[in-house]
Amino acid sequence: MFKQTSAITGLNLKSIPERWGPSLVIVIGLAGVVAVFTALLAMVTGFESTLKSTGREDVAVIMRGGSDSELNSGLPRDQGTLIKQEPGIRKDDDGQPLASAEMMFIAEIAKKGDKTGSNVTVRGVEPKAMKLRPQMKLVEGRMFETGKRELIVGNGVAQQFDGAKVGQALRFRGSDWTVVGIFASGDANDSELWCDVEVAQTTFNRQGYSSLRAQLDGPNGLQTLKDALSADPRFAVDVTTELEYYSGQTRQFRQQIGFLAGVVTFIMALGAIFAALNSMYAAVATRSREIATLRAIGFGGLPVVLSVMIESLVLALIGGALGAVIAYLLFNNFSVSTLGQNFTQVVFAFKVTPALVVRGLIIAVAIGMIGGFLPAIRAARLPVTTALREL
Repeated sequence: MFKQTSAITGLNLKSIPERWGPSLVIVIGLAGVVAVFTALLAMVTGFESTLKSTGREDVAVIMRGGSDSELNSGLPRDQGTLIKQEPGIRKDDDGQPLASAEMMFIAEIAKKGDKTGSNVTVRGVEPKAMKLRPQMKLVEGRMFETGKRELIVGNGVAQQFDGAKVGQALRFRGSDWTVVGIFASGDANDSELWCDVEVAQTTFNRQGYSSLRAQLDGPNGLQTLKDALSADPRFAVDVTTELEYYSGQTRQFRQQIGFLAGVVTFIMALGAIFAALNSMYAAVATRSREIATLRAIGFGGLPVVLSVMIESLVLALIGGALGAVIAYLLFNNFSVSTLGQNFTQVVFAFKVTPALVVRGLIIAVAIGMIGGFLPAIRAARLPVTTALREL
């Protein structure tokens, strides 16, 4: 059976150039399915990777109880000072807590080439904020000075928004701010503008903070901090790690794009299946006398079925591989921005990973199997005498 299958499969594959039109329909159809599926999930992967890489397990985020994001949170100024003294927070060499009380608000800045503004996150921070984010590096200019209306901007903002270069001035909410530096972190911070939290509070007449970040003191630091804050009646706060916080921020986006990818892939897959069925039926019809002759000289029905299935799978794999290559060349590391959980722009890059390519190829193989199965059964069941009289 193996020899018969190999012989018939060899004949089928060698005859593909003679049937390049129908074969190309299968290849292009599956290439489109895999390319679209991979691109959509590459967007999800890139967005998720950007936010997840922002978080650390040894840094805690403290927000007002019940808040689902920093923008919706609020901590009174006095509570921010008291929380820093709680157990579970690491001290620096000077004995001061490694913590930063931070304030977030939204500014509207025009994207390059756009006349209308887009929402961007501005984060007021304390001096120890950079120590809590060792991945952040200034790539141009300098750090802002405390007490001045100065900004450092993320690399993503500098690339996609007007007026975000060193030496330029940005105006939002009725005040002018000078850009003095650009930083790169490779995560969600690249989509933010940073300034001195005290200046931001004074400028915008806000007294409290949005959240507080703190370096945890050892493996048990998180639980120690949680226990201390929950036992103190003055506080009604939620404590989580940065990693958990940013992972939660991607959940809604992942669900929406995942659903969209499933719907689009399903619709395109149906079209590809019908194209494969039509093409393979045509291929079987044009070789009906050839198949009948093989059956007449002793070839079994199962080798015929397997040979048609293998041909369909080969075309499916070619189409799937082509779609994966197209998705990689067009979308891998393609930088875009979209609205995040806080309705502010998050700059991220598509990520076409090996896992996504494998998933795309699996879909292509499944479509190829479905598209080749019925034509293969028809070829095996075709009466020899009837086929020999055709053509």
